[in-house]
Amino acid sequence: MNLDKVRIINNPVAALNLCAMRDKNTDSQGVRIAARKITRCLLYEAAKSLPLKDVEITTPLTTFTTKTIDPDIELIISPILRAGLIFTDEAIDILPQATIRHLGMYRDEKTLKPVWYYNKVPMEAPNPENFYVYITDPMLATGNSLLAAIELYANKNIPISHIKCICIIAAPQGIENVQKHYPEIEIITAAVDDHLNEKGYIVPGMGDAGDRIFNT
Repeated sequence: MNLDKVRIINNPVAALNLCAMRDKNTDSQGVRIAARKITRCLLYEAAKSLPLKDVEITTPLTTFTTKTIDPDIELIISPILRAGLIFTDEAIDILPQATIRHLGMYRDEKTLKPVWYYNKVPMEAPNPENFYVYITDPMLATGNSLLAAIELYANKNIPISHIKCICIIAAPQGIENVQKHYPEIEIITAAVDDHLNEKGYIVPGMGDAGDRIFNT
């Protein structure tokens, strides 16, 4: 596992809310609130590498030149359904210029492989060097779903350096699986946990993220 390509955010707000998410006694509303606060921290961290552009603006006092996110880039937030939906509202608030492209996959409980059921990714990506993609999924467990999502964008010739995986909790096995196929991909997470159990769940983890977020 190459930790040089794994950014673990060191933020007390994230730590506080990660404890709330993990606690089995936290109800679904509490889990959702905590998840949104963590995703905001993660998205701010991911946005640090977006390209900037000089713009001229006029305040009530003067006109001056400052920097903003380059308006000419194509920014995509790509949540993996269903648990990845928790990132959507925060992403739109923080990065209103982003397009949301949902990806629907569920995990086959026997093979632990992803099964596609929805794909909202455009078929073409003209000028792929202008695209920046954040693939979001609260739990990076086996990494198989993330690999399928990464491949979808990589096949459109979007540079791997422009694709980031944003997860709340990651397992070493999942990180290693993703890095084996895409060693240059950056993973941004709030925690790297100990291991996966025999059912493919992260330990200590938080249980099934989708079930706990959506009370199912």
